[in-house]
Amino acid sequence: MAKKRAREADGAAEAPDKMVEDSESSDDDDFDMVNVDFEWFNFDPEIDFHGTKSLLRQLLDVDATLFDVSALADLILSQPTIGSTVKVDGKETDAYAFLTALNLQEHREKKPVAELTKYITEKAGTNEALKGIPDLLSSGKHVGLVLSERLINMPSEISPPMYGMLIDEIEAAVEDKEPYEFSHYLIISKTYHEIESTLDVEERKRKKGKQDATMFYFHPEDEVLKKYAVVSSTYDYTKIDDAVADSKRAFQEMGVMPRGFMILIEASKFADAAKAISEYLSPPS
Repeated sequence: MAKKRAREADGAAEAPDKMVEDSESSDDDDFDMVNVDFEWFNFDPEIDFHGTKSLLRQLLDVDATLFDVSALADLILSQPTIGSTVKVDGKETDAYAFLTALNLQEHREKKPVAELTKYITEKAGTNEALKGIPDLLSSGKHVGLVLSERLINMPSEISPPMYGMLIDEIEAAVEDKEPYEFSHYLIISKTYHEIESTLDVEERKRKKGKQDATMFYFHPEDEVLKKYAVVSSTYDYTKIDDAVADSKRAFQEMGVMPRGFMILIEASKFADAAKAISEYLSPPS
């Protein structure tokens, strides 16, 4: 499989990790910059289980408890040449980010995929903007479920090469007659909006009606991907009461309310969407 690359040979990308301003310094240099080398690797079942499982829990947010996340991580690791991880301190460490695609039709009888498919179908069925997804998932067509997550402080610039490599790997897998010839790609992600803290009742009453309902993206690339979508929209988590708890901040005025987000893209448009991500997020040369 010539196109399926080993991440170790891809080289490392650099991005600033931390910038600290020293206001007391009398030197000409007022800022200290620490550069971190990010490296891309294939999934390794011997190394990546715990890191992948942790990132899946973060991606699925409060609804992660509804799924067998361990089995889902094992399934992802069973196809090591599809998708990639991003690490900082070498291959033996946990991933800081990952991206992969699962064939929902091929794995439909496996517990983690059956759970996810049922969940997606139910969520899409409650939102007119996601109309068509339930029928597609029951049609027998091969839909690629794209799962991607990274630690909160990871730069979004790591995303374009991950999508580019995923496309190369899927093309190589199709050439090798492996089951990755998809009709559509379904991306599961999440958004959030800010809401007022519920701790100070009087303050809440005074500011009643001023809630900021602007939607924000945890993954900036989702804003690009949705431009190529057949359908896309948010959905409420089943464990919404647990999500509400995240809005109850004692030391800041606004809390964060997460929501799930689906993006369905026809396979013929996926490469263009990935190219657009690269143009949007790649660091300036």
